[in-house]
Amino acid sequence: MKNFIVKNGPGFLVCLVIAVIAQGIARLAPAVGAALFAIGLGIVCGNTFLNKPCFDAGTKFSERNLLEYSIVLTGATLLLGDILALGLPGLGFIACQMGLTILAAYWIGRKLGFGKKFSLLMGAGNAVCGSSAIATVSPVIKAESKDKGISITVVNVTGTFMILALPLITGLVYGHETLRSSAMIGGITQSIGQVIAAAQLVGGEVVQTATIFKIIRIVFIVLVALAFSRMSVEKNDGPLFERGAGAAAGKVKAGVPWFIVGFFIFAAANTLHLVPAPVGAAAKAVSQQFEIIALAAIGMRVKFRDLAAEGPKALLYGLSVGGCQILFALALIALFW
Repeated sequence: MKNFIVKNGPGFLVCLVIAVIAQGIARLAPAVGAALFAIGLGIVCGNTFLNKPCFDAGTKFSERNLLEYSIVLTGATLLLGDILALGLPGLGFIACQMGLTILAAYWIGRKLGFGKKFSLLMGAGNAVCGSSAIATVSPVIKAESKDKGISITVVNVTGTFMILALPLITGLVYGHETLRSSAMIGGITQSIGQVIAAAQLVGGEVVQTATIFKIIRIVFIVLVALAFSRMSVEKNDGPLFERGAGAAAGKVKAGVPWFIVGFFIFAAANTLHLVPAPVGAAAKAVSQQFEIIALAAIGMRVKFRDLAAEGPKALLYGLSVGGCQILFALALIALFW
């Protein structure tokens, strides 16, 4: 326990302070909201006087673990009926959006001269859940560490752009109507933290509904990993699917993340009225605080030097895929709703 505190404490405390300051500023500018201030302050601090290795472990913990805890607690504020209300249109939208995103990422990557494995990592990261999806499918296709690192950086940059772009688009196109705005934000944005950040800029019920769309995408990571295991990725000049490929299919290890299971357990308990109202209110309050701290950590971990190192070609790749995702979502939302 002592080692855990020493390792993660400095970074966590920095994110906590940034979150408190962001919420204080947000009271003066409620139209902007604490989410954007937390990310913005995190980016500024993380690239200037707080750009120190001693904070890395704590910011990583705050970004990943606190968001997972937040998702579990969110389950205590929802009913299973809220999740099932998305119905077949919701599932169909997510399935089509993810499939088209993977195809577009692979096609664009190959046209820009990137290898099969890197292009597939970009597809998974953008289609499912950012760096978590990349980490899941990397061993399936035996991706190199360099490809994994670059794809995570580019996907996170694309997601940061989406945080600002999608609320503007949903406002212009849908007037921030809950279902369609949630479908676009939850169906496109790369990581769960970025989904929450973008949704909070819209506000209202969009945060919860967009999170549900995102959770469905995360569950589908199992299918994505299985599909990738059937592909031929060792030779860049050969077809993606060919006879005899996928020898590692039986070795695929991809399951539903623990926090998704926890989310559904808490939602089921709330549906059965096993969660007292005060407990549900406390869970919502704690979840919101975890979100703001995690968003500060996301900002802290966006490094300008990493962006410069990847070069314009990789950044063009990421933004091109993001643009395709937006176009796909506009068309599919019009189709399903």
